[in-house]
Amino acid sequence: MTSKITIKSQEDNDYLAVAGSNYRIVISGEDTNGDYAVIEMLVPPGGGPPPHSHPYAQELFHITEGELEFKSEDGHITVKAGEFVSVPLDGPIHCFKNTSNKNAKLTCTIMPAGLENLFRDIGTPVKYGEFLPLNDPTPEYLEFIEGIDRKYKQKTYPWEYLD
Repeated sequence: MTSKITIKSQEDNDYLAVAGSNYRIVISGEDTNGDYAVIEMLVPPGGGPPPHSHPYAQELFHITEGELEFKSEDGHITVKAGEFVSVPLDGPIHCFKNTSNKNAKLTCTIMPAGLENLFRDIGTPVKYGEFLPLNDPTPEYLEFIEGIDRKYKQKTYPWEYLD
C-alpha cells in the first residue's frame, strides 16, 4: 500500500494515439497498487473506440470539454461537459463517439487498474493533440486485437454493432 501522496505533472506522461484519439495515462496501476488508473482522453470529431465490454473492470467517465454520444445495449445518449458516466463491473457493451464538430475531453477512471496497459499495447506515441488515422481492419490487425482482448479479458465488437 502506498503511503505517500503522488503528484504527476503533464510532462510526466506520454501521449498515445488510440482509436483515432489522444490518450494520456495520468496515473497507472503501478502508482496505485493496482487499485485504479486515470486516463485523460482527447477525442476529435468522429473519434472514439469501437463497442467493447470488459467484465472485470469498471469505467467512470467525467466529460470536461465538449460532448460525446455514449452508446450501449440500453441505447444512445449525448453527454456534455460536466456530466458523468459510470460503466459498472460486468457492464453492458458500450462505446462513445464524438459526433460534434469540436474536440471533446474526458477523464476516465478504471477500477481496478489494468486496462491502461491495453492502451499502451495498442497505442502509438504521439504529441498532445496529435491524432492518427484508425488502423485498417486487415486480417492481421483484427488478429492482433483478438489477442489484446484475450490478454485483457475483454471483447471488441464491430464498429456498427450498437448502431
